[in-house]
Amino acid sequence: MKQTIFVVEDDADIGRLVGHHLENSGYGVRLFASAANVLSEAEKERPSLLLLDIMVPGGDGLDLCRRVRQTAAIALTPVIFLTARSGESDRVLGLELGADDYITKPFSPRELVARVKAVLRRFEKPLTPANVKFGELEIDTGAMILTVRGKQVPTTATEFRLLEYLARHVGRVFTRDQLLDAVWRDTHYVTPRSVDVYVRRIREKIEKDPENPRYLRTVRGAGYRFEVAK
Repeated sequence: MKQTIFVVEDDADIGRLVGHHLENSGYGVRLFASAANVLSEAEKERPSLLLLDIMVPGGDGLDLCRRVRQTAAIALTPVIFLTARSGESDRVLGLELGADDYITKPFSPRELVARVKAVLRRFEKPLTPANVKFGELEIDTGAMILTVRGKQVPTTATEFRLLEYLARHVGRVFTRDQLLDAVWRDTHYVTPRSVDVYVRRIREKIEKDPENPRYLRTVRGAGYRFEVAK
């Protein structure tokens, strides 16, 4: 079945350009000139990915991303920002709100398609299903479900893959670059700073006190390590 991508872009020329290249790469595309009806249409159609501009009529893309992550039916849908906001703080904010990638304008259409494909690859289910428990955490790799203290906790695929990878190597320290290679796969467009953002988001979901984590620990000057709580 053809994967459908929702493109939220109020500049008609950019919207047509993005749609043209995505369709030529085999994707179905729906264009939205504002954020007004995107959430309701996404709940009906369940797109494979949302490509959002930040500054659009009817509510900005940041708020739309936040609402996507809070809506159960589409909370796991990949989100990529495509925006003219190029500052480091803008990128970090976008990732913290739940985006899986952040592309700045002007952009190369070939790069855009490559990054869409890279994000969608991260949403492929793991090849080796397993169900493992660590203290108050349960990680079901086959269903990509995280349970914390008896309650299912929604994660994006990137968050889940990062946590699952660290948990499969209990006690081992990984540098940011090693985690990028293992989890993101295509690291050409991703910075080590992204790892820090995702670690912070995971801690907020699994730790009772994210400032003093018992599972996902920082090794100063080296990277991160998953520890089994005692």
